[in-house]
Amino acid sequence: MIHQETRLRLVALLAGLGEGAEAEFGWLQGVLGLSEGNLSSHLRRLEEAGYVEVRKGYQGRRPRTWVRLTPKGRAAYEAHRQALLRLLGA
Repeated sequence: MIHQETRLRLVALLAGLGEGAEAEFGWLQGVLGLSEGNLSSHLRRLEEAGYVEVRKGYQGRRPRTWVRLTPKGRAAYEAHRQALLRLLGA
């Protein structure tokens, strides 16, 4: 699931924020350089796999979406990262 480049970048970014930390959709979109639809599509796949949680709400009167990595997602990312490091002989 996370071997696809964009999803790997997304999960790595969320993992780097720290356990339980949330990122705002617009911030993710800007950092990753993705369109709204593209980011939504990747988030939907990760959410269906149980790797991220998406929370919608408001900040003042403005609708916002926040994303966080789940423990399952963090474990999958770490396993993938370790496999890549083994392949590289690090």
